[in-house]
Amino acid sequence: MELVIFALCTICLLYCLNQFYKLYLQKRDQSCYLVDYECHKPSDERKIDTKFCGSIIARNKNLGHEDYKFLLRIIVNSGIGEQTYGPRNIIERRENSPTLQDGILEMEEFFVETLDRLFRKTGVSPQEIDVLVVNVSLLSSTPSLTSGIINRYKMRGDIKSFNLTGMGCSASLISINLVQNIFKSKKNAFAVVVSSESIAPNWYSGNDKSMILTNCLFRSGGCSILLTNNPDFKNRAKMMLKCLVRTHLGSSDEAHNCCMQTEDNQGRLGVYLGKNLPKTATRAFTKNVAEIATKFLPFKELVRYIVLKYVGKKVPILDLKAGVDHFCLHPGGTAVIEEVRKNLGLGEYDVEPSRMTLHRFGNTSSSSLWYVLGYMEAKKRLKKGDKVWMITFGSGFKCNSCVWEVLKDLEDGNVWGDDIDRYPPKTTANPYLEKYGWINQDTLEVPEGLVFD
Repeated sequence: MELVIFALCTICLLYCLNQFYKLYLQKRDQSCYLVDYECHKPSDERKIDTKFCGSIIARNKNLGHEDYKFLLRIIVNSGIGEQTYGPRNIIERRENSPTLQDGILEMEEFFVETLDRLFRKTGVSPQEIDVLVVNVSLLSSTPSLTSGIINRYKMRGDIKSFNLTGMGCSASLISINLVQNIFKSKKNAFAVVVSSESIAPNWYSGNDKSMILTNCLFRSGGCSILLTNNPDFKNRAKMMLKCLVRTHLGSSDEAHNCCMQTEDNQGRLGVYLGKNLPKTATRAFTKNVAEIATKFLPFKELVRYIVLKYVGKKVPILDLKAGVDHFCLHPGGTAVIEEVRKNLGLGEYDVEPSRMTLHRFGNTSSSSLWYVLGYMEAKKRLKKGDKVWMITFGSGFKCNSCVWEVLKDLEDGNVWGDDIDRYPPKTTANPYLEKYGWINQDTLEVPEGLVFD
């Protein structure tokens, strides 16, 4: 009898060990590793400096005197520098007559440069890619952008391709979440995420103040990212995804309508940004933080917060730095960065990568996060074991965020190259303020018949 009991106990133990081993293998195979990424730096002839910005404003015949003053105020306070990039049709003064080909050319220049470098740098060939996700919100061509990439690189016929549009600035993390879910059912797979925005055919040439803001902040850029769940690549990968949370407030009319592509009263297409956008972003952000914080904060910090909340006399504040080391914030604008900084209780060092990215490259929509990450890497801030929290906002209205674990010390100069030594700048001089210093900044009194040299 004792022998039978022993045998049964042994069988149960082996069964449990086998189940735990299966769960371990399943979890291991479901890991999402960031092998590498490449951000786009357009050619120098596509740079938009202060003088050129002035000429773009001056040649818009739909602007009145008050519109000029409003635009100058926005540009001076935008946080944008003199080295951001625009599409070729803007450089060629054709913003009022864009073509579909202008948009496709802008995308082709971006993905050819970044994908060529990514495949060469990692040693992974295009034929090894199992999943391809492209997210470009404001351009949907036929054949799709994914089909264009598959055709150029002669990828396999069984590749799973996804072309995402209308997702806004947070689309990059949506794409990674899609890949993460596919990895759960496909072992040893490679995925490429191509993230950008089409500026060329979407320049707004009207005078609606809620729609001309995008012209001041958005610039050309993009990023290509290689991901895998192959455990053999863990030692080669830069980071591993720890958790990802998506928050969507689209069921609210106010949230849904605060940021959308629409036409003004003259039928001119543009992107509308409502006055309630900051309030909506704060709501989405608060909800997202409440969920993701429980996934990366140490248990003792959560206990401390709960005890203080229900026992203490003061409203407790979560110490988010107890769970993460770096904050990769979407550089949507100076106001966005400052609002997140205050809400999270961060210092200037924490938001420096986002401010410098906005200054150097502008808001490149869904790819902006990767320029911010590139800044951290170029500055040699990212060390093995560090946690990086990415936070994005997008139309819908959405707030998506994720936490990565750095798998090795990172020090790639990447897209920042030699520029990194000039950041942060020793002087806080504003090139737009210097250029248009003759304008009264309080009232922005602009002479009638404004002409920029």
